[in-house]
Amino acid sequence: MYTHIWSKYLPIIKILLKRSAAADQTLTLNRIDFERAGSGRKAGYKFNIDFSNGKVSNVISGSALASDLAAVLLQDEVIRNLFRENEYKISLNTKFQLSIKNSSLQLVAEPLVATGEIS
Repeated sequence: MYTHIWSKYLPIIKILLKRSAAADQTLTLNRIDFERAGSGRKAGYKFNIDFSNGKVSNVISGSALASDLAAVLLQDEVIRNLFRENEYKISLNTKFQLSIKNSSLQLVAEPLVATGEIS
């Protein structure tokens, strides 16, 4: 249902996934695109997707919006490679802001800060 919309956003999402190595990224989406494709506000435009070891690691089957995004992302070879190498959290809030967080970076950075190796 939403695959064509996510495909439109795929190039920028790919860039933001790469940039998330440096900092969390946010993309404001066009609400109208999703409301036209879905069943209005009742469609539940809010989700969280966790990617770990190259696949979705949480349950998203209740959200067509999240399922379609995951399917579009996993069809792209570059993104599949990023998902195999890092862990990501992708979420959408009610303001249609898509947040992308590379959570594997925090796993690496936190012990270094704790030991004083990074000042």
